[in-house]
Amino acid sequence: MNLYPYLNFDGKAEEAMTFYQSVLGGEFEGGISYFGEAPGMNLPEEEKKRVMHISLKISNEVKIMASDTSPSMGQVWKKGNHNYISINADSKSEGDRLFRGLSAGGKIEMEYQKTFWGAYFGSFEDQFGIGWMVNYDLKEGEE
Repeated sequence: MNLYPYLNFDGKAEEAMTFYQSVLGGEFEGGISYFGEAPGMNLPEEEKKRVMHISLKISNEVKIMASDTSPSMGQVWKKGNHNYISINADSKSEGDRLFRGLSAGGKIEMEYQKTFWGAYFGSFEDQFGIGWMVNYDLKEGEE
């Protein structure tokens, strides 16, 4: 299992991550995904250009991930909600176990479920107010 900082921005994720890359080095894994690329999303034009996900791999052990908020989906950036801890689980069942355990007594934002980007993913605020994301990237042939 790996733990990574996950940062939220209010329309500045691409700019911020490009800046971090200029200072820290590294490469963007998988390019930049924008909200407008997601199937079935009915968003205002300005939000379609916001970053849905970006990952800056600095070394084999270190990466910083980020996204922009989506105000039309009820996500409003404010100081204090702009950091998450992201867990990349070793298996689907391990991800489910971590999600259920850490979210107990907290507020679930997105259930741990299969996503269109080929992973199981869920997010929540734990009972202490800390934001978490649990992700498991499906291997070839996995459902």
